[in-house]
Amino acid sequence: MKVKGKVVVVTGAGSGLGQALVLELLRRGARVAAVDLRPEALEATRTQAGAMVQGLSLHPLDVADRSRVEALPAQVEAFHGQVDGLINNAGIIQPFKRLWELDPPAIERVMRVNFYGTLHMTLAFLPRLLARPEAHLVNVSSMGGFLPVPGQTVYGASKAAVKLLTEGLWAELQGTPVRVTLALPGAMRTGIAQHSGVEAPQAGEGAKIPLLEPDRAAKILLDAVERDAFRILLGQDARTMDLFYRLGPLWATRLIQSRMRHLLG
Repeated sequence: MKVKGKVVVVTGAGSGLGQALVLELLRRGARVAAVDLRPEALEATRTQAGAMVQGLSLHPLDVADRSRVEALPAQVEAFHGQVDGLINNAGIIQPFKRLWELDPPAIERVMRVNFYGTLHMTLAFLPRLLARPEAHLVNVSSMGGFLPVPGQTVYGASKAAVKLLTEGLWAELQGTPVRVTLALPGAMRTGIAQHSGVEAPQAGEGAKIPLLEPDRAAKILLDAVERDAFRILLGQDARTMDLFYRLGPLWATRLIQSRMRHLLG
């Protein structure tokens, strides 16, 4: 689906990859409904849009709030007249702790935002997408959804659920106007720890990981949408570890554990 002239909903649109996606969509001639929990972050996105702001609407919303999510499609249609695409990008990480050290509310919060938020948004917008001549759904999972990162077991489980949900939707939506893309980012400069209310450990000696810039990731992801890609890996680390994990899951898991054990202190 070419995004020019289309209306696309983007969650987590106040910063990082979400904000970069909003701006790149506007540059490509799309109209965008930007969704984020933080109104002030959405205002920052509006400021960044500059002269392109006429194609942008702002929707402060917690994607984990099902009743508010269910009301969102009508609000987007009231502003833009249609909905052609949905990018489920909103997500948070967990505190850098072992599973048994986490409080149940912290576990539930990660699952509510990452998995149920994606699920609620998908169910709310899918009837509109199915009614369009062509439409596209993108779910942003993570490299952590196929490869366990120390101190992020629940986060990884939530993103693994998003991964399989997306692959299942791809299969179930064959023969319909809706195409589906799964995005699997690696390390990116997004500020996700700060926005999740989590203190990020300092990288240990020799553990520095190159960070993909959000604007570059947004261009790669939207190029994938425009060619109806099934799956896109964002970042050299994600591409490398995907290959390693498919060749030797245990070896890849041990490698990540040894290289990133500093995350647990």
